Amino acid sequence: MKLHDELPVDNHLSQIYRAGAGLCGAALLVFGCLGLTNGLAFFSTSGERIAGLSSNGLLSLVSVVTAVVLIAGALIGGNAASTVNITVGALFVLSGFVNLVLLDSPANILAFRIQNVLFSFAMGLVIATFGMYGRVSGKLPLDNPYWRQRHPRPADRDSAPALPDGSRPPVLPGRPV
Repeated sequence: MKLHDELPVDNHLSQIYRAGAGLCGAALLVFGCLGLTNGLAFFSTSGERIAGLSSNGLLSLVSVVTAVVLIAGALIGGNAASTVNITVGALFVLSGFVNLVLLDSPANILAFRIQNVLFSFAMGLVIATFGMYGRVSGKLPLDNPYWRQRHPRPADRDSAPALPDGSRPPVLPGRPV
């Protein structure tokens, strides 16, 4: 069983997932490459400024690897890009919290400063939002492919009243809200 067989595919949504992964991946790739080409110390906890953020060799390498994952998701597209965006976005937010705790400590091996923490939160939310767009909501419109996937029985779809595009789906008996 493959992911693209299980979840619905919708071209409009796929383009949004791809664009989000590609744009965020490109930004991270530029940041990581700038850090690697400046020859930063790999495990420095003080770091040097690159594009307004503190960085060291390890953070630059992590940024390049993350960018490659996002760009690969963009190239694959569809639901895989959405899943990659959601996962990477969540990891960025988690990284922001972890590195917030580690600021000004010897365990700060990625040379994070408060600007990096704020960037991690913001970038994580942007990436995750691109991944969740049109996929995660309790009030998806009836023509949304994810709503159709969650209501596979023809009786569920046929019993739903015809509503204009963008309207909210009805609450069906026996279905969680």
